Amino acid sequence: MFNFFSNPQNVLRLSHHVLGAGLAMLLVGIYGAYLYDGHLSIVVLVSMHALTILGPTLLKIGYVMRLLSQYRLSRGSIRVAA
Repeated sequence: MFNFFSNPQNVLRLSHHVLGAGLAMLLVGIYGAYLYDGHLSIVVLVSMHALTILGPTLLKIGYVMRLLSQYRLSRGSIRVAA
């Protein structure tokens, strides 16, 4: 498992998936918690509100993963001979 995270290309691909999942969770949560006018059970309503918290959390984690992998990719391509 650590070999997966040692490759910055793998982390970059994973960060794209995490960002997409976080955005989807946020949008579904906002729609279900605030915009949908139909009747929802209390369990579903609490889940929708939880998605409005978990979605941005995944967005932040995915963005940091993306920044770290891009930094590692740019750092690895520069070779200096001393």
